[in-house]
Amino acid sequence: MLVKIERHGAVAVVTLNRPEAMNALSGALRTELAQVMRDVDADDDVRTVVLTGAGERAFTAGLDLKELGADTSKLGDANATEATRNPVKAVEECRKPVIGAINGVAITGGFELALACDVLIASENARFADTHARVGIMPGWGLSQKLSRIIGVSRAKELSLTGNFIDAAQALAWGLVNRVVAPADLLPTAIALAQDMASIEPRMASAYKQLIDDGYALPFGEALALEGQVSKAMNGKVDASEVEARRLAVIARGRSQG
Repeated sequence: MLVKIERHGAVAVVTLNRPEAMNALSGALRTELAQVMRDVDADDDVRTVVLTGAGERAFTAGLDLKELGADTSKLGDANATEATRNPVKAVEECRKPVIGAINGVAITGGFELALACDVLIASENARFADTHARVGIMPGWGLSQKLSRIIGVSRAKELSLTGNFIDAAQALAWGLVNRVVAPADLLPTAIALAQDMASIEPRMASAYKQLIDDGYALPFGEALALEGQVSKAMNGKVDASEVEARRLAVIARGRSQG
């Protein structure tokens, strides 16, 4: 089994399971992961997803270069854009929040897979590198555009035009990850955050995630207009009694977190 799934209530933990190969994204693993992401997306009992790698060495080392070196025609398959064959697209299209629990290195295609997640929690063992230029392969899963939007264009160029690694602490300082935790705390922290997200009403969580993603892809003025359109359409259907009940629940939750 190249991809494992474990359930923690409404949270599905999806694990890349090729630790002996640093969870490298072989063709078979890519296909299986894409299918698993579609399955959890379609499962109404799953409200959030945690994506991680087996072991402590690697989240994923990216595309399986040994496989590609033996047959470069597989590069075309790796650049497939449809979610049925492209695991990054399958993660991006998941309507549920996806938390990346980065347990080790995330390199090149593995870096791209990490960036497809909605939130990143990193182990102290985590390291990130974009080695596309050193390998001689252009990114096709979004790294050249996403990274600069997350950490700034100059920092993105530094990483992509050197192929150098940054550690978890640097990734946190640059805003690439949300937090860094000890290796033993990685999955418990990610699952706890996922459970918090799972407590949101599913349709609201999905719609809000889509609004953030759709707006982020637009110029700021157009994004504000989009928010106005979505807000008007959805808020006009809200039941006042439900809002009041949820307001009281929010107050109680806030007091418990104080």
